[in-house]
Amino acid sequence: MKNNELICVLEAILISAEKPMTIERMMHYFQPEDKASRANIRGALETLQERCDGRGFELVEVGSGFRYQTRVEYKDWVSKHWDEKPPRYSRALLEILALIMYRQPTTRAEIEEIRGVAVSSNIIKTLIEREWIRVVGHKEVPGRPELFGTTSQLLDYFNLNSLDDLPALSELKNIDEIYPELAKPVEGESEETEEADVVENESKKDGSE
Repeated sequence: MKNNELICVLEAILISAEKPMTIERMMHYFQPEDKASRANIRGALETLQERCDGRGFELVEVGSGFRYQTRVEYKDWVSKHWDEKPPRYSRALLEILALIMYRQPTTRAEIEEIRGVAVSSNIIKTLIEREWIRVVGHKEVPGRPELFGTTSQLLDYFNLNSLDDLPALSELKNIDEIYPELAKPVEGESEETEEADVVENESKKDGSE
């Protein structure tokens, strides 16, 4: 298969894909006689990325593969496609998520020790249901508590290729800097109120599905 044809085929595959695709998965779309090697596909993808320069969309590599997406700077316009606003989460949920992202694998007790307050079961449930975290094992201590880690779905949501792309923890002045749109800007809110909001927001979402 000629390089130009390979580029067009990959472009069609990626545009029509429902979720990100790895190079390994793309290779399954070709027959041996197509001679679409990993190196050839990687080169074609780089060409497609270059062709997105100056366009309103881009080809990016996230945790679970490559995907086309609109550029972040145009989100205010693109978001008008949907009437509902994206869900906003409490500071408690974001703090717990950040601790898991930066300290994984970690246990619930370790998170509680750092934060100084109990971790709500509803927050852990919300993060698991959104497929942002998962149980990756058990710590070999009495009781064998669950160890939590992040998922490729979380990397996709944050447009990250790997956890190495996270900003250095020392560079973050505020937890909201990781993804400001997720934060719920309510001042003077107690831990219990924040956690109740998580349950309420998720309940409303579940009820609308």
